[in-house]
Amino acid sequence: MGKTIELNDSNFDQTINSDKPVLVDFWAEWCGPCKMIGPVVEELAHDYEGKAVVAKLNVDENPQTAAKFGIRSIPTLLVFKGGQIVDKQIGAVPKSVLAQKLAAQVA
Repeated sequence: MGKTIELNDSNFDQTINSDKPVLVDFWAEWCGPCKMIGPVVEELAHDYEGKAVVAKLNVDENPQTAAKFGIRSIPTLLVFKGGQIVDKQIGAVPKSVLAQKLAAQVA
């Protein structure tokens, strides 16, 4: 079963430079909407197992990476392809919206 990868400041760049699309959920423990979208992100990890990488980054524990990408509101979900941002979603949205963003990047 696909599982989200926990990212941090040290493994972030290596992970987003995957040959597969990478969805990163920028979140924090105290964020209510983040907790709402968390299970959706886990489901996407399962749905896209082998086709995409689904990861989470705690902004409180990894401020360098959050600052590098200008994360000001959470949850922010970024979709990377070849290390570049190809799509972005700020705020909690239905699973279908995120699935559509990810599906658009899966070759």
